Amino acid sequence: MSYLVDGNNVMGQRVGWHRDRMRARRGLLDELARFASGGRARVAVVFDGAPDEHFADGSSYRGVRVYYAERGSNADERIKTLVEQARERRTLVVVTSDRALADYVRRCGAQVVRAGEFRRRMEEAAAAAAEAATQNPDAPPIEESTERWMRYFGVAPEDDE
Repeated sequence: MSYLVDGNNVMGQRVGWHRDRMRARRGLLDELARFASGGRARVAVVFDGAPDEHFADGSSYRGVRVYYAERGSNADERIKTLVEQARERRTLVVVTSDRALADYVRRCGAQVVRAGEFRRRMEEAAAAAAEAATQNPDAPPIEESTERWMRYFGVAPEDDE
């Protein structure tokens, strides 16, 4: 399953996120990376505003593809473009609480999950991973094990596309 996340909608589920947007972005990227590694999902996120100096448009952070709104536009328009370019829309889940965007991507054949519901799913996945780690403390973290096997087979994490 592939997720295309409206980053500002998901960040907006946390009180005070707007006080430090860069910190909120990085926190969300970490959460998305854990979600992607634990659930074996492909995740891309689109943010409003200028790109972060450390994460260029189209770059990958721990398996999460990072995009930004085009200059003079917004994340919703960039998400529409990415949905239109998607090869397999039936397995694409767009995470947004914007009704107009949700209606548009549904007409394109993608599924929609509201930002609050997606945040709950991420929290449940993190809790399940923590529980699994306490039951088997000698097991390496999932992302560490995955990265080790990818290196073994000569695949870089950014080649996962």
